[in-house]
Amino acid sequence: MLVTYEDIRNDESIKCYITEADRALSALGYTEHSFPHVVKAATMAEMILLTLNYPKRTAELAKIAGYMHDIGNIVNRIDHAQSGAVMAFRLLDRMGMDPVEIAMVISAIGNHDESTAGGGEYHPSAAAVNPIAAALILADKTDVRRSRVRNQDFASFDIHDRVNYAVEDSKIYFNEDHSAIILDLKIDTSISAVMDYFEIFLGRMMLSRKAAEFLNISFELVINGQRLL
Repeated sequence: MLVTYEDIRNDESIKCYITEADRALSALGYTEHSFPHVVKAATMAEMILLTLNYPKRTAELAKIAGYMHDIGNIVNRIDHAQSGAVMAFRLLDRMGMDPVEIAMVISAIGNHDESTAGGGEYHPSAAAVNPIAAALILADKTDVRRSRVRNQDFASFDIHDRVNYAVEDSKIYFNEDHSAIILDLKIDTSISAVMDYFEIFLGRMMLSRKAAEFLNISFELVINGQRLL
């Protein structure tokens, strides 16, 4: 059975898991992981593969993986990628998706996170194991923006809050010949130093670079007009 992205978006169980996972992360003090994040990840993952001329169905599977990738947070933040992959298997199997397609989606979900504890360190269990996983990693790890910060008390910001809140503008795009994907950030350095960004997100950027290499492109990071990666 062909399970589409719209089928996934309209499934009440999946909506519930996304909502409740984000509620759990909110209680733990994490940034927003609800519908704005997963829809952006889904849309970006699809765009990446379409731009690189992958089949439309492969791009749609990346979009599905992007939408479902964080549901494992309802179980626990630690190892949420693996929990989410198991949950996604049950949901997609119930919906009648082809086993080969399920395998690609859950493999991408299970390999999207760079750290079991949610910090900045690189974790070897995260990897671009297929094009869908590579696109998901790039889409997820480049979603850095002020609107993801929940804490409204600037005085109590931790370094994660400061770094995300400092991002005034965030764009991800391909260069003209599609040989590189670029994360272009404008950061208010009066809120957070550029080095703070690297302290928190270096693992994510390294994982993004490896994901881009899997797709035979390069990953570039530009902050305040300066190329840093």
